Amino acid sequence: MPELTINGKKYSFKPGQTIIQAALDHEVEIPHYCYHPGLSVVANCRICLGEVWAPNPRSGKLEPFPKLVPTCQQAAADGMVVYTDSPKAVANQKAVMEFLLINHPVDCPVCDQAGECHLQDYSYQYGRGQSRFTEAKNKQPKKDVGPHVLLYSDRCIMCTRCVRFTREVTGTNELMVDGRGSTEQIDVFPGMALDNELSGNVVDLCPVGALLDKDFLFQQRVWFLKKTPSIDGLTASGDNISVEHNDGQVYRVKPRANDAVNKWWITDEVRYGWKFVHSDARLTLPSVKGRDAFDPLKPVEAWQTAVAAVDSAMTALRTVAKKHLALLVSPMLSCEDAYHLARYALSVDPDALLALGPVPVQGQDKTFPGGFTIRAEKAPNARGVRRVLEALAGGRPVANAQGFEQALASGQYGAALVTGNYPSNWVTPSMASALKQVATVVAIDTLPNAVTEMATVVLPGATWVEKAGSFENATNRLQGFEQAIEPVEFAKSEAQIALDLVAARAGKPAARYDAATTRAEMAKVAGLESMTSAHHAPESSASVESDMVLVEI
Repeated sequence: MPELTINGKKYSFKPGQTIIQAALDHEVEIPHYCYHPGLSVVANCRICLGEVWAPNPRSGKLEPFPKLVPTCQQAAADGMVVYTDSPKAVANQKAVMEFLLINHPVDCPVCDQAGECHLQDYSYQYGRGQSRFTEAKNKQPKKDVGPHVLLYSDRCIMCTRCVRFTREVTGTNELMVDGRGSTEQIDVFPGMALDNELSGNVVDLCPVGALLDKDFLFQQRVWFLKKTPSIDGLTASGDNISVEHNDGQVYRVKPRANDAVNKWWITDEVRYGWKFVHSDARLTLPSVKGRDAFDPLKPVEAWQTAVAAVDSAMTALRTVAKKHLALLVSPMLSCEDAYHLARYALSVDPDALLALGPVPVQGQDKTFPGGFTIRAEKAPNARGVRRVLEALAGGRPVANAQGFEQALASGQYGAALVTGNYPSNWVTPSMASALKQVATVVAIDTLPNAVTEMATVVLPGATWVEKAGSFENATNRLQGFEQAIEPVEFAKSEAQIALDLVAARAGKPAARYDAATTRAEMAKVAGLESMTSAHHAPESSASVESDMVLVEI
């Protein structure tokens, strides 16, 4: 494998890579603003310039390039020697930083990007300690460029990442460079707002505080945020994301790079679609039809009573009514949730009907010029849930939502265990009508709807950011995700609820749900052997705790 030397150390690289790509692969920092692995190379920020020596192809002797070269553009060559810490390279870095800060307002205390700003970091690492510019700064306007994005033009360093993104990735071309010299600025084309399905990605791309997210604006200082690796829990794409939260509150969702799934991007649907997690309408305490609401100060008693009511109803179902149980597992649930729920249903009734809940589909898949695909299927785990149910069904067919409704109409079923966890109302008139024919309905859901209104017992479930598990996306890629925050108030994950119900049936203390243990158990079931090989976040994407030390004054 070819090798090059960067700042005195040798590193291997793949043929065709540039110097900066080889360096970043080995976690060697070379300062850069305009370079991004998902965009074309323009080499216009100039801070990555390095002093390069390369073997003469005739003599093999190392010879210097006549001037500093952009490491983002220069192809790496075997035997090449690169210096980004030489006096010439350091002098260039200081000069570039000085020029970039000439017209910058230096308003870090009120900037949302403070704490994760490359201009701050590089100013400290590569800049001068004091500005020599004493003239008046050019003042650029603040612009509302789209429904999700604000542009603070005076903070912009003209890296053009955002412009290239709208040209090369989305192909929508809303952004352009207007003007020249010290007065040039990013702008939208007349009559065109930055309003494509991936618009929020320009905020992630911006290395400074020029492009800001309206939804996150002034909400939280980034150094207080904790980051938990997760998976898109709203669509079938399986996009890799980071859930950023503090004190049990989610503040934003950002993409995690994964070449095999979503590259560096996520849709605005995923970026902003998590708000139902903190909805005021969330179900937070169990309820039993025919009795007064439980005391919120006694959640343990409420859960014990509700679980006992379910257990009593299931016992009567088989011993008195002599009817069967029907289980509807939502495609919004994890594979582990489906496994524990199905195991419980089969323990009540070995002939229980196992069914996959409604799978929402909106339009058709849409692929952008850059290769990113938006999935029309708005459920993260329809394939995973079906695979788990089929493995546990013992050869019996697993019904879909329509088959579930038809089965209830047959009169063979005296109880239905129904799960939801959708971000919005999912109950169709036909589903509500079918459930009215069942004597006992146990609903596990996150938001109130027609099913929770008619249910005999309602148990509050947890959203995907409040539990750990795994999803199987539209390309059958199984991916694990971690719990970001605790369930709101007294809600529980569906897997934990199933374990509580199993324990009540056996008269034993409930086991505590653990995703890894569950996957190991599932892998012993025929058809689920691959559960332990679910893709997980790499170490570089592991949960990140805030390192901010708070001192009480």
